[in-house]
Amino acid sequence: MDRELSANDYPAQIVRLVDPKLDATAALDYLESFDFETAVAPQAVVDVEMGRACVSGLWLKHDFLDRSHDISQSIVSVTGSFWHGIMHRREGDFGNAKYWFRKVGDHPIFPKIAAAAHTIDPNQFVDSRRWDPYGFVDRCADAADQEVPDALLNEIANAEWDLLFAYCFQKAIGNA
Repeated sequence: MDRELSANDYPAQIVRLVDPKLDATAALDYLESFDFETAVAPQAVVDVEMGRACVSGLWLKHDFLDRSHDISQSIVSVTGSFWHGIMHRREGDFGNAKYWFRKVGDHPIFPKIAAAAHTIDPNQFVDSRRWDPYGFVDRCADAADQEVPDALLNEIANAEWDLLFAYCFQKAIGNA
């Protein structure tokens, strides 16, 4: 990636969908009619699979896990497996999440996630260069077992989503 993206760097239709204030009902209505190619026009989509990965991520962002799952499982790439792993981690199927992260291997954005996690919680995420998706799954499982929301884990998961979405978006439009 040439540079980091923020929500305001996306086209208006995507900015609307990444707005944290968008409620689930409005998101569902909007996602039902969302078309990635239309959203990025007049830019052309140069990598359709990465555009589909963006759409999977948008469904996931708004907790429509089944819809995200349907898309991510049909994307046969490490990035599709990454979205798939996040979805299963989010639903609490931690073993299945690890299965999909094994298919990911070493994704190009792992160092950026490691740096973000270290910035958010340097005591728990000491290595700012190496991301351990399995360790993160375990931390999420521990938090779920304790039935206590962990704000830092949520913040790291949000940073992971932002970084993966930006990666997919830039690949989709040929800006990577």
